[in-house]
Amino acid sequence: MTVHIAIPILREFSNIPHLISDMECQDYNDIRCWFCVNNPEEWHEDVTRAADLEDNRKTLDYLNGMGEKYTVIDKSSQGRAFPLKNSGVGWARKVLFDEIAAVVDDNDLIISMDADTRFGMDYVSSVAQNFSRHRNVMALCVPYCHPLTGDEKQDFGILRYELYMRHYMVNMLRINNPYAFTALGSAMAFPVKSYRKVRGITPRQSGEDFYLLQKFRKSGELLLWNDSHVYPMGRCSDRVAFGTGPALIKGLNGDWSSYPFYNPQLFDEVKQTFDSFGSLYHADIEMPMTQFLKNVFKTDDLWSPLRKNYTTEKAFIHACMVKVDALRILQYLRYRQQFVGTYSVEITQAERERLYHIENELRKSHDNIIQ
Repeated sequence: MTVHIAIPILREFSNIPHLISDMECQDYNDIRCWFCVNNPEEWHEDVTRAADLEDNRKTLDYLNGMGEKYTVIDKSSQGRAFPLKNSGVGWARKVLFDEIAAVVDDNDLIISMDADTRFGMDYVSSVAQNFSRHRNVMALCVPYCHPLTGDEKQDFGILRYELYMRHYMVNMLRINNPYAFTALGSAMAFPVKSYRKVRGITPRQSGEDFYLLQKFRKSGELLLWNDSHVYPMGRCSDRVAFGTGPALIKGLNGDWSSYPFYNPQLFDEVKQTFDSFGSLYHADIEMPMTQFLKNVFKTDDLWSPLRKNYTTEKAFIHACMVKVDALRILQYLRYRQQFVGTYSVEITQAERERLYHIENELRKSHDNIIQ
C-alpha cells in the first residue's frame, strides 16, 4: 500500500525544512509526497504580492530536484498559476487529490497535510495500519492539538479557537451524531477508492475539508481515532476565508461571534430530531428542528418525497440523515443560539487538556464498533 501525502503550499518557505525533516524520518517506506505550490495568476501584476511570490519561488527551488519520491506541481509561476476565481487552498487540494487519483491504485491512501503541521516518525505507518484494520471505512479524521507558542495573546487565541472546536466535537460525540467530525485539512486521510466513490472534492477557497468529509460520511463510516496525532500551527493568516487563521485574526481583535460555545441543550434538540427519523417513516411528527428545516428548504412538506423514494425504513432513515447534514446542524445551532444565550467555557490550557482527553476517549469508543 503506497501512501501519498498531499500538501498545498502558499507562503510557507520557512516551514518547508521542518516538513521535509518529518517526512524523511517516517518509519513507513512506501511514501510519495505531492506538493502544489500555488497562488492566483493576478498576483504577478500586483506589487503588494511580490514577497509572497518570492516565498513561493524559493519553495519551488527548494523542492525541485529532491528525487522521484517528491512530485511538485507548479501553480505559482507566471503563466502557470490559478485564475483568481479558481484559486485558494480548495483548488490546490483538488489538483493534488485528482493528480494522485488519476495514476494510483484504489487501495492506496491519501494523507491530506498542511506545510505548517508537525507529526511523529510513526504517523504514516499508524495511518496505514489503521486502514488495514478497517478496510470498509471511507476516511479518517486524525486527532490533533495545536502547539502553544509562549506568546500569551497568541496562545489565548489558539486555545479559544481549539476549545470552540472541541466543545462542538465532544457534544456531537455525546449525542452519537453521525456527523461528529472535526474538519482540518491537515488532519484527514482516505483511500483513493473513497475519493473516487464520492467523485472527488468540490473546490472552494476554504471549507473544502468540511464538505469532503461530509460527502464521505454520507457514503459510509468515518474513523475518528488514530494512535499518532498531528500538531498544526495555530497562527493568524488571511490565506483562506475561514478556518484557524481567519478565526485568530477576528478573535484577537475581540470578535469571537462566529465561533460560539453552543449551549449543550441545543445538541440534545439535534439528537431528538435524529432519533425521530424512524417515526417519520410512518407519519409526520413535530421535532425540535422541524420549523427550522421548513424554513431552510422552503417547504412544509419535508418528508413525503423521501417516503415515496425510499420504501424501507432503513433507507428512509439514511435519506433523512443525508438531508439533515452537518451543514444543516451547524446552521441550526447558530439559529437557536440566539434564543438560549451563550454558554461559558474557561479559556485555559488545563481546560483544553481536559476536553482533549475526553474527546480522545470518545473518539476511541466510536471506532471500537466500526469493523
